[in-house]
Amino acid sequence: MGCWGPKDIKIVVGQTSGRQRLNIHGAVDLETGQTRMLEAVTVDAISTIMLLTAIEAMYPAKRLIHLFLDNARYHHAKLVQAWLARPECRITLHFVSAYCPHLNPIERLWGLMHKHITHNRCYERFADFRDAMLIFLREEVPGTWDTYCDAVSDNFRIINPTEYRILA
Repeated sequence: MGCWGPKDIKIVVGQTSGRQRLNIHGAVDLETGQTRMLEAVTVDAISTIMLLTAIEAMYPAKRLIHLFLDNARYHHAKLVQAWLARPECRITLHFVSAYCPHLNPIERLWGLMHKHITHNRCYERFADFRDAMLIFLREEVPGTWDTYCDAVSDNFRIINPTEYRILA
């Protein structure tokens, strides 16, 4: 196997060893670019409820908050459903079609993050990697949303079936 590259560009990327893992459970507001990124020991029903709670806190004046998410098992967990069933809950979940990550804006954001933070980069310490990742997601994306919005929200449209008729 071979490859080519400009002679003044190093094509070998250093590698660090280690088994540390960074789990991020997050959401992005497609209108403003504001993000809510939580570090989690494990992404599961508990971290989902923590994220939903944080999102409700971000929008105290909103009567109803619509979230679009994938069909991960923990999003459908009984614990999450019980949390959503509370009378004071202001969040409504909408699930993107299964096996269609390209329709899920958070998946697009993860891809953008990898392009800017992990591709062809090596961090000497895990803390440097973690900081770069979280600064990008928590500060750079919201701060320069006009630069990233098309890459994250392109092709994402809300279609209400009651507004259309089906011709057979």
